[in-house]
Amino acid sequence: QVQLVESGGGLVTPGGSLRLSCAISGGDFNRSVVGWYRQAPGNQRELVATRWVNGYVHYTDFAKGRFTMSMDNAKTTVYLQMDKLAPEDSALYACNLIPNVPRNWDLGTQVTVSS
Repeated sequence: QVQLVESGGGLVTPGGSLRLSCAISGGDFNRSVVGWYRQAPGNQRELVATRWVNGYVHYTDFAKGRFTMSMDNAKTTVYLQMDKLAPEDSALYACNLIPNVPRNWDLGTQVTVSS
């Protein structure tokens, strides 16, 4: 069974940076479409970035120019480098395959941007 574990969240001041990681076990990201998601309290979960099998990454508009999604050579960890963070980026961040596999979305990594 595939499991996904995120790390790297925390408290950062506006304009700061964080690098999130998502490690997979019970499988790998090879030949998979992978997405980073986020959900702020009271909001629906939204897609942040999608990495296609060929390596192309699509970013949602709010992420363009600020966030960078990448993958390690072993195809077992995906990263989300987030720069120029703003308070509205505060949310619980998680990754998943696309189509999604079952997971506990509450076990993502919390990002809080505040002065």
